[in-house]
Amino acid sequence: MSTDLTRLDASELASKIHSREVSSVEVTQAHIDRIGQADGALHAFLHVAGEQALVAAKEVDSAIAAGDEPVSALAGVPIALKDIFATTDMPTTCASKILEDWVSPYDATLTTKLREAGIPILGKTNMDEFAMGSSTENSAYGPTRNPWDTTRIPGGSGGGSAAALASYQAPLAIGTDTGGSIRQPAAVTATVGTKPTYGTVSRFGLVACASSLDQGGPCGRTVLDTALLHEVIAGYDPRDSTSVDEPVRPVVEAARQGASGDLKGVRVGVVKELRSDSYQRGVIASFDAAVAQLTALGAEVVEVSCPNFEYALASYYLILPSEVSSNLARFDAMRYGLRVDDGDMSAEQVMAATRAAGFGKEVKRRIMIGTYALSSGYYDAYYGSALKVRTLIARDFDAAYEKADVLVSPTSPFTPWKLGEKVDDPLAMYLSDLCTLPTNLAGHCAMSVPSGVSADDGLPVGLQIMAPALADERLYRVGAAYEAARGPIASPVS
Repeated sequence: MSTDLTRLDASELASKIHSREVSSVEVTQAHIDRIGQADGALHAFLHVAGEQALVAAKEVDSAIAAGDEPVSALAGVPIALKDIFATTDMPTTCASKILEDWVSPYDATLTTKLREAGIPILGKTNMDEFAMGSSTENSAYGPTRNPWDTTRIPGGSGGGSAAALASYQAPLAIGTDTGGSIRQPAAVTATVGTKPTYGTVSRFGLVACASSLDQGGPCGRTVLDTALLHEVIAGYDPRDSTSVDEPVRPVVEAARQGASGDLKGVRVGVVKELRSDSYQRGVIASFDAAVAQLTALGAEVVEVSCPNFEYALASYYLILPSEVSSNLARFDAMRYGLRVDDGDMSAEQVMAATRAAGFGKEVKRRIMIGTYALSSGYYDAYYGSALKVRTLIARDFDAAYEKADVLVSPTSPFTPWKLGEKVDDPLAMYLSDLCTLPTNLAGHCAMSVPSGVSADDGLPVGLQIMAPALADERLYRVGAAYEAARGPIASPVS
């Protein structure tokens, strides 16, 4: 029974739990057992909270047995939570030594929403330290491996959540997306991940990397599962100053509509600047096949040009490090977290020693870049110029959406590379986010849906679907229609 339960979609599990065909305790225990079997080889989790998850599951079962309506559409279905959201009952480390074993005195709003929805939290997943990376190799606690090939990366920064989904250790997961950290891991593990419109999922209790870019979002193995989770976690939060006071978008309805397979009247824009001969050949072939499938579903496909996307990478890697420099200044060894002190050090020496010992190489690199970009005499030339480019990118999107309802591109130019292959070449690592960065800079929404496997190496490829701000339902309609037409993809796990 356990193996069968772990292979079911979240929507199927919810139906069985709510009809009392199976219990939430059975489902949760099956996934805890699966973690015990599989995670030794993959390292998707940094902390497993089996006891707490079973207590939450038992509460759901008791309420259903008493005749109460399920508190949400996903009540009783367990989830994996990226270790960047604050939790009071398990550590929040952001995969950094500087927060090793730290337990938050409060829950993130997203954590609270999961608990109120009756969703048992299986544990916290591995990630690149403070969400800085594209491979989950920057974790202070060791890399996560891709279930499709354990010699390869699972993407980043949310590789732990994506690997947990792909290996059936969790039916749902939460990630964060600053420049592609939900979508790129989804692409290279053949899972689904959505970056919602900026401000529509609360960032309260999400440990900040780059505050104007960070966005929590849902991850699943199907578009419908991801939509169901999206509606649970979205909504206005007065504790988040960037939260958008708008109704939650009807993404579940859109996913169900899309599953019918009709895209007549939908205009799909292929972004000229996000399709290049420098991309891996199998990625381009898979993307072209996906576009042909969308055409067959009745969509009107047009080419659009976004010329300033050429500068997105440079703009992003000035804005993000600048915000990192500011946000990570709070880790000063004075209030919480790691403290390196031999007893005879000044406050400045303690701070310097702690940050040297507590932060990894990539985090230090970005802090230094950002501090330089914000320094007197360089602010306008670097950070100020990057903000101007950001505005131009937003204008490119606006023009493109006059011609199309959604835009599409490959999610990543490459399939997952070998562990260690790019760790000493940061620029090569950064290039993996070429297609995903523009959406974050504009604050819009985007999704990655599996588009099959590359003929080059048999590894997963993702189709990225983008939509304007507060039009998240368009992603789900198009994504669900494409998913239904594409058909099932082989599992990486026997």
